[in-house]
Amino acid sequence: MESENISSAKPSQHEKPEILLATRNKHKTQEIQTMLGEGVIVTDVTLHAHLPEIEETGITFEENSKLKAEGISRHVRGIVLADDSGLEVDALGKEPGIYSARYAGPECTDEANTALVLKKMKGLPDEVRTARFRCVLAVAKNGITLAVFDGTVEGVLAHEVRGKGGFGYDPIFMPLINGVCTQTFGELSSEIKHSMSHRSRALAQFRVWWANR
Repeated sequence: MESENISSAKPSQHEKPEILLATRNKHKTQEIQTMLGEGVIVTDVTLHAHLPEIEETGITFEENSKLKAEGISRHVRGIVLADDSGLEVDALGKEPGIYSARYAGPECTDEANTALVLKKMKGLPDEVRTARFRCVLAVAKNGITLAVFDGTVEGVLAHEVRGKGGFGYDPIFMPLINGVCTQTFGELSSEIKHSMSHRSRALAQFRVWWANR
């Protein structure tokens, strides 16, 4: 078994705790590192070649996040954090949902996924373009889930790709801000996005748990 990734004890004043993410998505790793700040070191499973791919066989974000957190935590010491997140479009029966990362098929690109959603929503008026981003975080140790956190942000879908910031469906999702939806996550600054995104809301709950564990 490899050395412990996250200490279960409180770190000393000069040590930074490490958080291992059960993901190979470097965008997620970078975003979570930014949101959690410089007080922690965020790594992911790309640094550990022996760790297995965890099959996401769940039917909800919570089930999949727990599967990933528990699965990786069986192979390392300490705490593992897993994120399962995606876009829910009301007019599409809450698709892409748990299939957000592979909506256009296996090994598809973000651009292909986004294009497919826009194609399915083509011609629909703004009032039926409601959607939300959802993020569920699971924390596990030794194959057992310790806590689960759920964050969402409501909004509507744009009619075309707008902005080059973020990743995934960010360029077509306009979050509800002060009662209106005017800019996509792709157009907003990272500071604004990180202050109110689904992932930041789930991480805010995680921070409270982490500080009091």
